Amino acid sequence: MSTKQTVVVGMSGGVDSSVAALLLKQQGYRVVGLFMKNWEDDDDDEYCSTRQDLVDVASVCDVLGIELEVVNFSQEYKDRVFADFLHEYQAGRTPNPDVLCNSEIKFKAFLDHAMQLGADKIATGHYAQVREWRNDGRTEFQLLKAEDGTKDQSYFLYRLNQQQLAKTIFPLGQIYKREVRKIAEQAGLHVFAKKDSTGICFIGERPFREFLMRYLPTKPGAIRALDDERLLGEHQGLMYHTIGQRKGLHIGGVKGNDHAGEHDAWYVAAKDMQRNELLVVQGHDHPALLKERLTAIELNWISGHAPRTHWVYAAKPRYRTPDAPCEIDSLSGEACEIAFAAPQWALTPGQSVVVYESRVCLGGGIIA
Repeated sequence: MSTKQTVVVGMSGGVDSSVAALLLKQQGYRVVGLFMKNWEDDDDDEYCSTRQDLVDVASVCDVLGIELEVVNFSQEYKDRVFADFLHEYQAGRTPNPDVLCNSEIKFKAFLDHAMQLGADKIATGHYAQVREWRNDGRTEFQLLKAEDGTKDQSYFLYRLNQQQLAKTIFPLGQIYKREVRKIAEQAGLHVFAKKDSTGICFIGERPFREFLMRYLPTKPGAIRALDDERLLGEHQGLMYHTIGQRKGLHIGGVKGNDHAGEHDAWYVAAKDMQRNELLVVQGHDHPALLKERLTAIELNWISGHAPRTHWVYAAKPRYRTPDAPCEIDSLSGEACEIAFAAPQWALTPGQSVVVYESRVCLGGGIIA
């Protein structure tokens, strides 16, 4: 690899992006680290790790002998990601901010900035792969699952397009997480044992309902049983609940109907936005929580072309679910219908459904 090729690596202060930078340097690239600051509203509170993360990035860059750039994308994050995040919750849906953060910040604002710095490519510590593929005489860039299936993050990257993938390297795509930590330790990177972050993209790990209440005030309403319309309790706002939710309903001990076990847990099954009511059912496998079909909107197909209909694919209607066999049985430019071979549990409006053909991520959309 020519040392003239410059790769700007998005570095978060974690072990994954640190090892991504290390591997690229070892491969002969000129590597520049870039730390993105994307949240300022409560920078001094206990949940925001920005300062420590920046210290960790600076330390890693020092050990690797690479330049470090720091850029503030807080306004872009607020305008392009957080405003949409709040709007979706207000509308009763449950958005996935990591998906939007990737398409709008990490692979748009960051990519644009890196190109202005003279980069040939960008790289991140995501567990995914890019493959260059010849299709009907033209070059296509495919997004593939990572080798480490337990860490694969292609689900969060399904909104990327050909131009973004053409400029992107995922150095960790063929490496298992345990190896990543070993590589970091052997290279003397002190972040080798640093805990993975699991909070909202760039905002951190914090009590979620309290955080949302800062921006979306409470709007109390009834909690009712879906089956017989009994009043069971009161919620503080539909936006604080999601389909399939079990904890935090504060209706434990309320007896169900004859069809469910007397002490079965209650789950959120639906939201009645007009009446401001939360509808719940008893039992994990209640029919209201199981659906064989969904409509997806705001579609993005990575190749630029929609997949064929009536063909067997696999789809993930949420990140942590196994791939579920399905067909796309109607498709327009704006929306598609996905039919699953077996009922799926707690399909949630606002979440992403991502379609795969074997290991290739084809794209997907938002569950309507």
